[in-house]
Amino acid sequence: QVQLVESGGGLVQAGGSLRLSCAASGSIFSISAMGWYRQAPGKQRELVARITSGGTTAYADSVKGRFTISRDNAKNTVYLEMNSLKPEDTAVYYCNFIISVGSYYWGQGTQVTVSS
Repeated sequence: QVQLVESGGGLVQAGGSLRLSCAASGSIFSISAMGWYRQAPGKQRELVARITSGGTTAYADSVKGRFTISRDNAKNTVYLEMNSLKPEDTAVYYCNFIISVGSYYWGQGTQVTVSS
């Protein structure tokens, strides 16, 4: 049974930084892509950043230049470095691992709150 365990969320003032981590427990042979999504109250879940097995990254326009996604394949772990945080970044952040088409896992979510 594979589980994704997230950590690093919390409360921070605007302009501050946080680093999220998401590690997979259990056996995963290979992970195609890893990503971070977020969902704010009353809004749909949206993609924040994604990184492929080859290291290609993609970001939502709203976080470009402020957030950085990285991965450690040996540890089956993905990170999200968040700088210059804004109140509108407040949301529950979820990690997502894509194993293959139709096969994926979600983390339980970690709350990020940015105060103004």
